[in-house]
Amino acid sequence: MKLIEPNTDLMQLNALALAYMGDSVLDMYVRYYLIAQGKVRPHRLHVEATRYVSAKAQAKVVYVLLDEGYFSEEEEAVLKRGRNAKSGSIPKNTDANTYRYSTGFEAVLGYLYLHNRKERLDQLMEKVFSILDDKNGKEA
Repeated sequence: MKLIEPNTDLMQLNALALAYMGDSVLDMYVRYYLIAQGKVRPHRLHVEATRYVSAKAQAKVVYVLLDEGYFSEEEEAVLKRGRNAKSGSIPKNTDANTYRYSTGFEAVLGYLYLHNRKERLDQLMEKVFSILDDKNGKEA
């Protein structure tokens, strides 16, 4: 999916650039996941996708994964960089803390993607779907 080699050091990208990429990565995984399950009606896809891509859902995932010690030291450092980054504006439908954690989560996804860590990205997204698909009787 990468057509050109980067002309910048990916290790030096700021957290918001990583989150920008991570937002798209998450969207792609969620869209594939839903379509692969046979959910193909546009309105239904949008409604279902919201369960996975909302700031609230992303923050929930972060809290669970931090609690489990799931992130590597490197991933947790990226998460914190993203969480602490000053984005300028926070959507009105979420609180600042939730938004910061979701930005941190997206930064981790962007970091893994840009560093070609597909296997780890797949593992992480499997865990995300497991958490948000209510496998433990908890609501997303």
